[in-house]
Amino acid sequence: MSEGRLAERAYTAIVRIITDEDLAAGDRLPSEARLAEMFGMSRTIVREALARLASDGITEARRGAGSYVKRRPSARLGTHMPMDALATTLGTYEVRFVLEAEAARLAAQRRSPQQLEEIEQRLAALRTALLSAAPAHDEDWLLHRAIAEATGNAAFLPVFDHLQDEVLKILRAGVDISRSRPPEVLGAMMEEHDAIVDAIRAQDADGAALAMRWHLSQGRKRLMP
Repeated sequence: MSEGRLAERAYTAIVRIITDEDLAAGDRLPSEARLAEMFGMSRTIVREALARLASDGITEARRGAGSYVKRRPSARLGTHMPMDALATTLGTYEVRFVLEAEAARLAAQRRSPQQLEEIEQRLAALRTALLSAAPAHDEDWLLHRAIAEATGNAAFLPVFDHLQDEVLKILRAGVDISRSRPPEVLGAMMEEHDAIVDAIRAQDADGAALAMRWHLSQGRKRLMP
């Protein structure tokens, strides 16, 4: 088995420790050496898994003190994706930070009036869906896809579409979890999309990229309590 697959197994096993032992934010995880012993894996693999967990905002390393729980994955996540697939699904964020931030930048520079109109229509459809009780993940996906299409670079779409299954799981979970929280959480989600589209409309390339990265980082955080 490849090191990447082993790291995903270790990632999943650490998430299980957090959930099964009901660890809270601030609780210390077993040491790298202890985790390696528990999983029958090398410390290098465990270290890679912990680094990926830290990237996803679930754990944090404290110099000289080990790794601690930063945020627990929402219990609702399990209704949208198998916990065994959490590492793979959340791993798409690392790709999206690069792909979609640059897509937003290029869309701001290159979008045609017709493409901007399509983006505006997708934004309005997302707003309507979010304010209703209807699912909103398809509308969310189509807005992000319209932005990728507005880059004028056909190479973006096959890469973006390859992520569709995993991204839709995240979008479903994100809307569901946000609807279980105070209304301002959904409001913030909509404001993030508005900021991206505002920057594309204004042809503010750097602003569009920054707004997209902020939206994706906040979206990942919304998957945690």
